Amino acid sequence: MLVLALQAPPAGAVPGRILQQGTLVVRHDTVEVAREHYRLVAGRAAPTGPGTGWTLTSTIRYDRQRPVVTLAPTLEIAPDTAPAALQYDVADPREPVRILGQLGGGRFTVRVLARQSERAREFAALGATLVLDDSVFAPYLVAAWRAGPEPTRVTAIYPRALRRETLTLEDHGRGSADSGRRHVTLTGGTAGPVHLWLDGAGRLVKVEIPSRRVVAERSPEG
Repeated sequence: MLVLALQAPPAGAVPGRILQQGTLVVRHDTVEVAREHYRLVAGRAAPTGPGTGWTLTSTIRYDRQRPVVTLAPTLEIAPDTAPAALQYDVADPREPVRILGQLGGGRFTVRVLARQSERAREFAALGATLVLDDSVFAPYLVAAWRAGPEPTRVTAIYPRALRRETLTLEDHGRGSADSGRRHVTLTGGTAGPVHLWLDGAGRLVKVEIPSRRVVAERSPEG
């Protein structure tokens, strides 16, 4: 818990206060394919227990090819950084979907609501648990909060894919090779190693997935 206290923003900040926001430019090889706008605020819609936690909202629009798809998750985060609740809208003209997630009883329950169908699945959420997505990058910020100098096993739930993976999370510290940024890795998943970099203020500045040749990098304007 000491590591979390040093890396995550204060959980007791005034609800609604913006703690971090920015735009990530997403490139495949060197071609820009999307831009992701995200915001982290203090507080949750329905906080329980001590502290208020946080809410992370993100919108990413893939519009370089047809059909245009927009992904818009809102993740409520408990004071211990566990994923408390999720509302995730997938604007896809082929099949728009709303995904709802809720933590309770050591499980994270996911419901996928489409036009003519509904699916649900429960995932064990014991120990350190993250909610991630293959095509949304801001949630990796929460992963970085949990990283310490020793490799740590975490459970990653991918609600849109209805998938669960066990990953290894590690903080490699700051190095001069990348402007003194903090370097964190997640390994062991189907995507292969995922590299995260954060600046001195704890802002997410870069996500790199070499196996997919994808880089999401913070725009200098945001």
